[in-house]
Amino acid sequence: MQFLVFIIAYPFLWIVSILPFRIFYWLSDVVYFLVYYVVGYRKKVVRANLAMALPHLNDKDRLVLEKKSYHHLCDMFLEMIKTMTISSEEMNKRFKITNIDLIKEYEKKGKSIVLLASHYASWEWLITLNDKTSFRGIGVYKKIANKYFDKLIRDIRSKYDAELVVTRETIPLIAKNQREGILCIYGLASDQSPKLDRIFHWETFMGIEVPVHTGAEMIAKKYDLSVVFVKVKKVKRGYYEATFIPITDNPKSIPDFGITHAFIREVEKQILEAPEYYFWTHKRWKHKR
Repeated sequence: MQFLVFIIAYPFLWIVSILPFRIFYWLSDVVYFLVYYVVGYRKKVVRANLAMALPHLNDKDRLVLEKKSYHHLCDMFLEMIKTMTISSEEMNKRFKITNIDLIKEYEKKGKSIVLLASHYASWEWLITLNDKTSFRGIGVYKKIANKYFDKLIRDIRSKYDAELVVTRETIPLIAKNQREGILCIYGLASDQSPKLDRIFHWETFMGIEVPVHTGAEMIAKKYDLSVVFVKVKKVKRGYYEATFIPITDNPKSIPDFGITHAFIREVEKQILEAPEYYFWTHKRWKHKR
């Protein structure tokens, strides 16, 4: 059944990926209409999240923000599909890195990096970083149940030679790379809610005390890795800019959960600048106190 679903869906995905951008974003508008007005995908979750995280806005402002966030969500989903066939030249025109020199400096230090990102703007197109650095790019991701779609996602995200690793394999891989002296950038989007049995720390996020992922900090301290936050900005439809913000070169000198705290503060600033580009459909505040 998994293969049947995949072979039915794949031709459609491929056709979407080769559409000219003008038609491509017209299709995204159609998908938005279906997702928002017909299906109503996770509307209750989004409205609850916006009400909790942005209580200073009135209902009318939050409704405008809600619709913009769904528009962006549909754009981003289709842009991930677009990655199947987009040229490197077109990708580099649409996803720019403002301070790649910072990563070049880390290359000279000969020290691997934990790259922290949030589910904001376009985290998918960060894979282009691998074209611009000698570091081996490794993204930590959650495996998809359908093994054929999982392979497709791996193929899409590894188009620029980025390597994907599931969470449980991350630490053994880092340990191996450290032993062999292989310099890597380990990308983690750590702003989602952890499982209840993996809660080690609580932080105030958008004014609400919630459990947070601390795995990135633990990895950085255990293997003495530099920590950098990547802030992605949506310039206009289909165009993004990424900026690297150093958090620490000496993680062991930072008090426990200090790195996690700094990361959460950066994510908050990013959201407050333009909240419509955050991934509001995720149940980020389902555990709170």
